[in-house]
Amino acid sequence: MRSQLDHEREHRLRREQTEAERTLWRELRNRRLLGWKFRRQHRIGPYFADFVCLEAGLVIELDGSQHLAGVAYDAVRTARLRREGFGVLRFWNDLVLRETNAVLAAITIALAPHPPSAPSPR
Repeated sequence: MRSQLDHEREHRLRREQTEAERTLWRELRNRRLLGWKFRRQHRIGPYFADFVCLEAGLVIELDGSQHLAGVAYDAVRTARLRREGFGVLRFWNDLVLRETNAVLAAITIALAPHPPSAPSPR
């Protein structure tokens, strides 16, 4: 169950997105990528995933230069997410900004084994 602190952290992370996160979110939100539903800054265990498609069990993490010093932490985090049943894709922020279409293509390939659910009626 999410605590109030988790809820506040999710909101803070959404407000303080990096430019790369904003760029990718524009492409993923509202089922824009082949009908897939993505969430941003979604809690999974002790971590907040940058983006997650729960239907496909796919986590997308965007890494900036601060991750150069946190390689071991990122490896532990990725291993935990995989144990939770998620596939994990990592992209550098600059790649998302320079090669957005290539990043979207890689995400599409990772989603390929899973048929998307139809949007629920509103």
